Amino acid sequence: MRPLSVALAEAGPNVARTTATIATGQPLEFVSHLARRHAITGDLLAKLNTASRRESRLRDLWELTELPADQFADEVAQFYQLPRLDLAQLLAATPLADQFSHRFLRAMSVFPCQLKDGGAPTLVAADPTDRASIRAAELTLGDSISLAVASFEDIAAALSERLHDALAAPEPDGAAPVQTNDDIDSLRDLASGAPVVRAVNDLLEKAVEVRATDIHIEPFRVGLVLRMRIDGLLQVVPTPSDVLPQAVVSRIKILAGLNIAERRLPQDGAAHLHIARSDIDIRVATMPTRYGESAAIRLLPKDRGVLEIAKLGLSNPDQIKIRRLLALPHGIIVITGPTGSGKTTTLATMLTALNDTSRKILTIEDPVEYEIRGINQSQVKPEIGLTFASALRAFVRQDPDVIMVGEIRDPETANIAIHAALTGHLVLTTLHTETAATAVPRLLDLGVENFLLRSTLRAVVAQRLVRVLCERCKIKKQLSTKDVAADPRYPMLGLKAGDCVYEPKGCERCNGTGFRGRTGVFEVLEITDDVRRLIDSKSDSGAITRAATQAGMTTMFEDAAAKCLAGVTSAAEVFRVTTAG
Repeated sequence: MRPLSVALAEAGPNVARTTATIATGQPLEFVSHLARRHAITGDLLAKLNTASRRESRLRDLWELTELPADQFADEVAQFYQLPRLDLAQLLAATPLADQFSHRFLRAMSVFPCQLKDGGAPTLVAADPTDRASIRAAELTLGDSISLAVASFEDIAAALSERLHDALAAPEPDGAAPVQTNDDIDSLRDLASGAPVVRAVNDLLEKAVEVRATDIHIEPFRVGLVLRMRIDGLLQVVPTPSDVLPQAVVSRIKILAGLNIAERRLPQDGAAHLHIARSDIDIRVATMPTRYGESAAIRLLPKDRGVLEIAKLGLSNPDQIKIRRLLALPHGIIVITGPTGSGKTTTLATMLTALNDTSRKILTIEDPVEYEIRGINQSQVKPEIGLTFASALRAFVRQDPDVIMVGEIRDPETANIAIHAALTGHLVLTTLHTETAATAVPRLLDLGVENFLLRSTLRAVVAQRLVRVLCERCKIKKQLSTKDVAADPRYPMLGLKAGDCVYEPKGCERCNGTGFRGRTGVFEVLEITDDVRRLIDSKSDSGAITRAATQAGMTTMFEDAAAKCLAGVTSAAEVFRVTTAG
């Protein structure tokens, strides 16, 4: 990698460009630049042009294009004629972050620094057209600041590193001691105080920044432990040292509209928040434990991008099957898997594919995680009698074409869903089973008659989520005879000496884990005539699996193994989420 001084020298007069000389508009021209450089046409170009006319931020345009962050930053730097810095160069610079609110820097995706000792201050921005952040930097650092460009991801990583806020396990000796305070009024005042509000806001912003799906706040004898679920695995994060543990939980309860005086019973709540320039919904569940209340926070971003079947991780043959199944006029399609396996995302993607003005689509969910325009979505409220079963009964009187039931949990819901499919509706739902084939005995166990199930069930899709290797740091490894002999997983994946696999390493972009993001592994069980006969005779799931594989079904293990061989994930990750049996 070139030294920073060389990069700046090659950048020439661009480095001297101050904020006053930057054209901060030109969104349409920038879209035209992207279209020429990347052959963008059709619907995507129309969306980009629409967004640019609304004066959308560059982050919005980047998310629409789906270009890698580094590549998008290259285009921004070229179009606006600004120097382009990478993560190593940001970390080598002298940060000037202490003069700004850390929350402001993360929200604006800017990194103020000195590129060389004694040099003029530079504002490194992912969006150099954002006048608000530029003006704030001018007021703080002076009018002589220069601009440079880095990617959104690199700026976020640099801020985490240089603000000493990266994910790390807290030292037990530094953990805040658990204290008790029965004065509810004092606790409410404490939870509304600036230090606690700031600590909780920073925690939520950090969770959004690292793409966490859940935050776990857990009290123990030695103090409060905070963990975030990132790419499916929990990681410990530092605990605020200057606030009481009870105040953190109380602040979360206030945000979710819960009763902070009730600490003996579990509570559930929700809230809509605007964090780090993103709109998110949170679902909060509290639970009394021996050392105080624990809280689990589910983060549901509202701007998750376009849902497309091609992005789920399905193989080409399975994509063809899914599209053919969704074209059916009636029947029931079941998505199976444990909690956190991506079933809701798959359902929402299927609904998006079905969503057009010619169909009426109704959903009953718990909770509504994806808001899809044009679809009538409802949320269960058991306290007033609005359950999956009662909503389903009402749905069939609303003249729908497609019905989505968040989950089949009981015999009543199962039978109503089956009868809705019998009466000419396409029904999508989920079920908690290990494999696609085990969904059949599970539905029979819920009281569905086998002849009804044989007539209505069209397919079962089982899925899991595997972590995706970080493209920036993954390591290519050629297997030796010793490697294959030492690890029985390689032969199980069909690997032999001389084959190549990829393994995680860890870098700033992936927080040292070697993985960034997740993708699905699937098995799509179509109900063929052979499988229908097995349903009729109530055969076990093993017989159904054998009949399906003979008809061409790819098992989850085979799908995961193919992704391992393609360098998408690692062998260890395949065996973490699937089994060869």
